[in-house]
Amino acid sequence: MRPYPAAFAEMLHCTLLGQLRNRMALLLAVAFIPAWIAVARLCASDQEVRFSLDSLGTQAVSQASHVSQVVNALAAVTLVTGFVTFMETFKAGEMDRRLLLAGYPRVPMLLAKVTAVALIAALLALYTVAVLGASVPVRQLGPLALGLFGAGLAYGGIGLLLGSLVRGELEGFFLVIMLSLVDTGLQNPVFTVVDLSGLEVLPLYGANQLTLAAAFTSGTPWSHSLLSLAWAAATSAAALLVFHIRTRSHCAVGAAATGVPAPVTAAGPPEAAVRTSLRRSR
Repeated sequence: MRPYPAAFAEMLHCTLLGQLRNRMALLLAVAFIPAWIAVARLCASDQEVRFSLDSLGTQAVSQASHVSQVVNALAAVTLVTGFVTFMETFKAGEMDRRLLLAGYPRVPMLLAKVTAVALIAALLALYTVAVLGASVPVRQLGPLALGLFGAGLAYGGIGLLLGSLVRGELEGFFLVIMLSLVDTGLQNPVFTVVDLSGLEVLPLYGANQLTLAAAFTSGTPWSHSLLSLAWAAATSAAALLVFHIRTRSHCAVGAAATGVPAPVTAAGPPEAAVRTSLRRSR
């Protein structure tokens, strides 16, 4: 039987392994991000645009093509992270419920998934900074990477929540796409001709302010990085709540059918059985 640290390590290992075996996820990560940045470079003009940065209380000026590339990079990270996290959570849902019925602890399971989201978001942020830096004269690479990482965390948490909440893949894909398009579209300085109120409640507000400030100014609104962390924490907590409610009822039904009390301890199934079950589910 297995304690929390061992259960966490095993679930993290199998989750990351499942992501590596997901060819669609690898294709999105490697090809979609540079392609979406290239679309902005080809379609946007070189005309200068002036836009406000509320986080710094100032205005910035840059070419429309450069601004569009930064915004498209942000959108690409959110879409890839949201898609990848949603697909993994949704497809592993049934196997996760079986593991819980066998005694696998809930908290290490979800913490492993959140940790996997953070690792994926970090890798995507570094990759996107490298691609973006080749075509845009970025002023601050470190804060830019932090902003992209925050965007990945926020939409990774949303992917976790949707994967635990929706009943079908189509609904999850639609929600990820529409939320990302609306979120980035309303905050794109090239398209937005008037100052809109209420943008602070959007998942990408903090990440958008941080990335634009890092790319085109020498100032860094560090506090805005906390907004993305808040979104990631809130959506992950909501995913844990939904997962707990659904798996609790599932375990209760399974226990009633078998006549065996539902497991409530932190101990889990033997390591070999858990590893085999998880890998088969991927």
